[in-house]
Amino acid sequence: MTTSANVAASPPLGATVDELDTPCLCLDLDVMEANIRAVAAACGKRGVAWRPHAKGHKSSTIARAEVAAGALGATCAKLGEAEVLAAGGVRDLLIANMIAGPHKVRRLVALRKIADPVIAVDSLALAEPVGKAMAEAGLRVRAIIEVDIGLNRVGTQPGEPTLALAKALSKMPGIEFAGIMGYEGHLLTIDDPTEKLAKINAALDILSDTKRQLVAAGIPCPIVSCAGTGSYLISIEHADVTEVQAGGAIFMDVFYREKCRVPDLQFALTVPVTIVSRPTPERAIIDAGRKTLNVEVCPPQVLGRSDILVKRLSAEHGELELAPSAQGLKVGDRLTIVPGYADLTVALHDKFHCFRGGKLVDVWDVEARGRLT
Repeated sequence: MTTSANVAASPPLGATVDELDTPCLCLDLDVMEANIRAVAAACGKRGVAWRPHAKGHKSSTIARAEVAAGALGATCAKLGEAEVLAAGGVRDLLIANMIAGPHKVRRLVALRKIADPVIAVDSLALAEPVGKAMAEAGLRVRAIIEVDIGLNRVGTQPGEPTLALAKALSKMPGIEFAGIMGYEGHLLTIDDPTEKLAKINAALDILSDTKRQLVAAGIPCPIVSCAGTGSYLISIEHADVTEVQAGGAIFMDVFYREKCRVPDLQFALTVPVTIVSRPTPERAIIDAGRKTLNVEVCPPQVLGRSDILVKRLSAEHGELELAPSAQGLKVGDRLTIVPGYADLTVALHDKFHCFRGGKLVDVWDVEARGRLT
């Protein structure tokens, strides 16, 4: 049983970040909106649509803001995310994960009645139950084929296997074949920019070759979708790419800034923390661990403090390594953490605390948190 005595009170609007208890997830709306405008402008300048991934923010409020700035719609990692965004008014939704099983097929039919989703498939075993259910409901759903362009995860092999599946989809009741997609995610962290450019373009050329084979066979291929935040600046320059899915750019994080070398976007998402122990001059402990911050993809950093290293996270403790210039920190002092990887950090939190000009202006639910099906 939940009572008012054990529920933390919401901070009042107008509060500063220092008036919030720690740790909590804070979002600078001005910075996020500037990042959204920057990505939308880069895509628009090159005539490429932007369908940003929602798996990082899990919020229909943010998805609507992206659409208002020029995004085509949203990309979702799971059907559950698409359901949340559709309920929040976002209609054009690419579900970039495979939908299998009768439970999800029934839900997809219900989603199709209120939105215009695109599903990703890589086999007839996925497509046939969907097509049958859609046809029985008097509906059609758009489908694109995911092509393996080197990530070695899901996807058809390029060329004839993709062509054969596309031919089958183009004749299948309940299915509208809409194009192809691929993800160059295995190439995002190549350090040398010349090598990164060449290898990403080579991967995307696989999609180009596949599109040409489809068109030559009389199968239209209006969608060629790809790209995460770590590669979108390269992918939008490719002649055959029609849309990119880069979503993490709106928050930015250490992974995209340092590992993927994405410039000119600012950190919108931060986590204030409090020092709770000073066991040695060189070590401080904060009140945020793995249940607050993701560390596997990339370690988080302390904002503006190159003399403090996030050395280790346990469940609810974070260990900081302090250079001599940082050893004056005391128990009760606060620091600001930049997530190492925002996607997996947001998934740990229930709410965004939204700020403008240093003042709390709203609190948004992370609506699709836990929507794993």
